[in-house]
Amino acid sequence: MRYTLRQLEVFLATARTENITRAAESLAMSQSAASGALKELEQQFDVALFDRAGKRLKLNELGRVLLPRAQGLLEQAGELERVLAAHTEMGELKVGATLTIGNYLAVGIMARYMSEVPGVRVVLEVDNTAHIADAVLHFQLDIGLIEGEMQHPDLDVTPWRDDELVVFCSPQHPLAAQGRLDDEALLAATWIVREQGSGTRQTFDRAMHGLLPRMNILLELQHTEAIKRAVEAGLGIGCLSRVTLAEAFRRGSLVPLTVPERDFRRQFYFVLHRQKYRSRGIERWLELCQAM
Repeated sequence: MRYTLRQLEVFLATARTENITRAAESLAMSQSAASGALKELEQQFDVALFDRAGKRLKLNELGRVLLPRAQGLLEQAGELERVLAAHTEMGELKVGATLTIGNYLAVGIMARYMSEVPGVRVVLEVDNTAHIADAVLHFQLDIGLIEGEMQHPDLDVTPWRDDELVVFCSPQHPLAAQGRLDDEALLAATWIVREQGSGTRQTFDRAMHGLLPRMNILLELQHTEAIKRAVEAGLGIGCLSRVTLAEAFRRGSLVPLTVPERDFRRQFYFVLHRQKYRSRGIERWLELCQAM
């Protein structure tokens, strides 16, 4: 073999930092050793992987092609090392989930996953759809569970389960007695909704097509619980996943509103990088999600 895993590590660290000194520091190497490893990798194949401008190294076209393959190869090597060290098929799993999924579904899956292999570690990052998809794209997460639709040539986005949004208000709100809302009522209402970039907001905007520019959106909040509290306080009406509202509906602190002319159905999705090595841990996580 004409290259080493260490050379690939230096290549990836340099691509990430765009500076050989910072790359060396991240790998606990000397600057000269890191520079030599990268130079040897390029010389062995008579190629250049970076465009050099002073001390900054920017991936060129060949470097961008090599990046996901090198990342995948190192992840497989890391998986093998963890198996040999821990005598298990499952190593650390880095999962990203959007707020609805992360707060209401992913924790249960994580508990089941970790109970199967005592000592296995799961890192759960919760953020909006755009952030999770970007982290998967850059190999910062092994798998994402998202609410919004996402298209990217390097991402494999697979439907997981059905969901729907529900418009809701406090029991004391004037619309609570009305129950059914037409377009006129939607335009007259004051809204508290999720922020741009979230899957929930994406579905809401699509459902309100034709009305959105004229709607009175008072607050855009990142957290589901903050929206529920604001609606309970009578600041306006909201629209969130039915999954997040089930307990509040049972308590009676919030009430659902029917909007027959609008379609709030959507799906949750798995998102993985197309070049990502599908470890046994990833496969088992997907199986547990499907079994919910």
